[in-house]
Amino acid sequence: MRLLALPSELRRALTGVEVTAMYACVLLYIWRWQYSHPRVWVLLLAIVLATHVVHRDRLRDLGLTRFHLRASAEVILPLALAVYLPVVLAGFLTGRIRFMIPGLAALAYLGGYGSWCVGQQYLAQSYFHHRLMSVVRSRHLSSLLVAVMFGGAHLPNPVLTAVTTLGGFVFSEVFARRRNIWPLALAQTAGGFLVAALTPAGLIHNMRVGPGYWFWGIR
Repeated sequence: MRLLALPSELRRALTGVEVTAMYACVLLYIWRWQYSHPRVWVLLLAIVLATHVVHRDRLRDLGLTRFHLRASAEVILPLALAVYLPVVLAGFLTGRIRFMIPGLAALAYLGGYGSWCVGQQYLAQSYFHHRLMSVVRSRHLSSLLVAVMFGGAHLPNPVLTAVTTLGGFVFSEVFARRRNIWPLALAQTAGGFLVAALTPAGLIHNMRVGPGYWFWGIR
């Protein structure tokens, strides 16, 4: 039986259980499975992709097409510039940021990190937020829930937890009204580089989360 054929209240309840279970799996992977079963992420991703078939999701609803691309960019990119430009200026004034021509290694890292941010926005917005918006009627509440979940996945790193919770709420508010993850991923990529460049290594621990945050620096 297709999920859409079920009564609406039961469908919402099952979706809530699905979201809770999948988020628990994400936390388990961060805190345990990545060390004991490192390839289990393939199975988790397959399950997430399978839910799109069960729910009969459209790519446009998931924010993966060009639909609302410009509308989303017109909101999030000016906001990101307003926040990031003073930070960049402060970085130049303190000497933590310098002009330099990026080499191939830097460009490869940028591409890899950008792809990782796309993956995070897909999971946070296209999956979790899309599901929560079918369960929670208030868009502000669903955005807040996604922000808490996004930040919680970055514990115990204090800097990343704070930044991703705040950024997650802003991104979710934009996605709720203009469903497109690509400008969000671009904004996250730029913001992540700034956080990594300007935060002392002893505080951010090379942007590690989960148990890896505590193991940083141990040889």
